[in-house]
Amino acid sequence: MAQWIQGTVVDNIHWTENLFSLKIDAIVDSFSAGQFTSLALDIDGKRVARPYSYLSSPDQLPLEFFFYTATDGVLSNALVRLQAGDPVWVKQKANGFFVLNEIPEAEELWMLGTGTGVAPFFSILNTDEPWQRFKTIVLVHAVRTEADLRYQEMIARLQNNYGERFSFQAFVSRESVPGTITGRIPAAIENGSLEHSVGRKMRVDKSHFMLCGNPDMVKDSVDILKSRGFTKNRRRTPGHITVENYW
Repeated sequence: MAQWIQGTVVDNIHWTENLFSLKIDAIVDSFSAGQFTSLALDIDGKRVARPYSYLSSPDQLPLEFFFYTATDGVLSNALVRLQAGDPVWVKQKANGFFVLNEIPEAEELWMLGTGTGVAPFFSILNTDEPWQRFKTIVLVHAVRTEADLRYQEMIARLQNNYGERFSFQAFVSRESVPGTITGRIPAAIENGSLEHSVGRKMRVDKSHFMLCGNPDMVKDSVDILKSRGFTKNRRRTPGHITVENYW
């Protein structure tokens, strides 16, 4: 049974009314980029917990997490009110298989995420491993409004460091924003507009896909990718598509 340890909030960054990030000082076990842990608070005499992916990389301190406050989310609505110095429970041991050592060899890695589901991608991208393994990486982030496109300074740093090896494409569903695609990721895969926008072709012999976020996006994207000859990635039968529902 994984142990709970008490961490301390270092910072609570409020990006929008419903979007925030917590930085937490806690001594956790080593983890792999892309894994998740659980956070918890004691609310009305009961420990309320939920899994969250690390946004920070394994060698980064403090630990960082990215949240959306759901209307009926008891924990997220309590976490958003935390201030520096407040205690928060963190599971000491991380879990999850949404990590690069589960990904077979490929030339090109496509990371498709919605909302706060981009967190594990940032954890992975800020390590050396993806840049040692893949010739090119495409990060796709789908949100509702332009204000939800956070961590742009991190994306700019990746673009500066890796040049043409790294592409970023934003989707904004409720606004028309220059440089972004309006609509959903699955539709843009199906009609080719995503490939056209980033200037790269999805190819069975070269591409691998990691999908994280809204289960509808994940399911619909997987169905479309399968129709193009890509297959689900499993340990016994390596394929092209690795998924994590972030909901």
